[in-house]
Amino acid sequence: MDSLEMEKGSSFSDENGVKEMKSEVGIEKNENSNKKEEKKSELGTEKDEIRYKKTRRKRFSICPRFACMRLDDEVPAVVETPAGECSFNVESSLKGPPPPHLVVMVNGIIGSADDWKYAAKQFVKAYPRDIIVHCSTSNCSRLTFDGVDIMGTRLAEEVLSVIKQHPHLQKISFVGHSLGGLICRYAIAKLYEQKSARRACGEDMECSLDGSTNSSVEEVSKRKIAGLEPVNFITCATPHLGCRGHKQAPAFCGLYSFENAAASSSWLLGRSGRHLFLKDSDEGKPLLLRMASDSEDLPFISALQSFQRCVAYANTCFDYLVGWSTSSLRRRSELPKRRNLKKVDKYPHIVNIDKATSVSSQEEIPADAKIKGRKSQEMEEAMIRGLTKVSWERVDVSFKGSKQRHFAHTAIQVQSYCINSDGADVIQHMIDNFTV
Repeated sequence: MDSLEMEKGSSFSDENGVKEMKSEVGIEKNENSNKKEEKKSELGTEKDEIRYKKTRRKRFSICPRFACMRLDDEVPAVVETPAGECSFNVESSLKGPPPPHLVVMVNGIIGSADDWKYAAKQFVKAYPRDIIVHCSTSNCSRLTFDGVDIMGTRLAEEVLSVIKQHPHLQKISFVGHSLGGLICRYAIAKLYEQKSARRACGEDMECSLDGSTNSSVEEVSKRKIAGLEPVNFITCATPHLGCRGHKQAPAFCGLYSFENAAASSSWLLGRSGRHLFLKDSDEGKPLLLRMASDSEDLPFISALQSFQRCVAYANTCFDYLVGWSTSSLRRRSELPKRRNLKKVDKYPHIVNIDKATSVSSQEEIPADAKIKGRKSQEMEEAMIRGLTKVSWERVDVSFKGSKQRHFAHTAIQVQSYCINSDGADVIQHMIDNFTV
């Protein structure tokens, strides 16, 4: 019996061992199968990543690669401070005496103060101890339909209020985009001041402005804008000659029928549209034509001449709203040949720079000839004659070859960094040549 029991026990133990071996083999098989599944899943994810990268490359080869996340908005040396309803000032947070130079930036039609935010921060980073930038908001959104004269008056009042808040200011500059350039031209005429000082010169040729009476006395003219020294007047893609002339608005493809239809529909943009298309003859001479000369109450040209620098940045192509001629203050016959345009080192989208030259005296056109028949060519010629009494620097910009070229009108000011980042070199050129 004992032997039988021992045989049975051994058989049971053998069976248990076999079962254990089978279970171990099963576990190994399960582990192997799990590893294979993990490898397959890893391979699957790798394939998915490769497919995603390929589709991403294809997508970005079609669409421009925007650089929204590369904009360093949080710059510790630059702060924004509110300056009235919706407007703001951009200045340095560095300790020290307050900056003496006010830079006023003005938006174009249906724009806002935010349109200049990128440029304002770059200016302050470049000149932290010298300038304070005020981004105007007195003419934003639908208020830009009110007309150049009303908007110019509002801007002048806004500038005076800003100066009142910063009594340390000594100098002033203006930067305007598109319609904002015309608003600035009207505002500075409202703010223009011309004071005379008696300069006394003795025999030793040392002069003073103390008003004393010496051997010779000379009248010296002090030109001020809102009581400050005018320095830079800069416009970007501004229709100085309006939009009525042939090819002044490239969106009309140079077709007179389209231009006439647009002029007839100018009322859609309110009084501003009538001013831009020179259709405000019911108010007398068109406003833009009046702004090309000094009048008794508003010295438009004298105000411009008071600035140390007047600069016009103009798009040579792909600006469908403002043409090259009207924004650069040239006759079409005076525009540089496109084959002669070359990129400037450091500024890849600047293709031509015409330095300011001394203004030659031009023969005055009779007043009747200027507006005879209200023809656009005669009015355009009269405006060029008047405005070129001012010494202008002209900077020609081209976004040809850029993925953002179709946004040239806003890229020239980097209105939105996401879609206008290619215009950063234009802003840098503006900063590098800025007179502080």
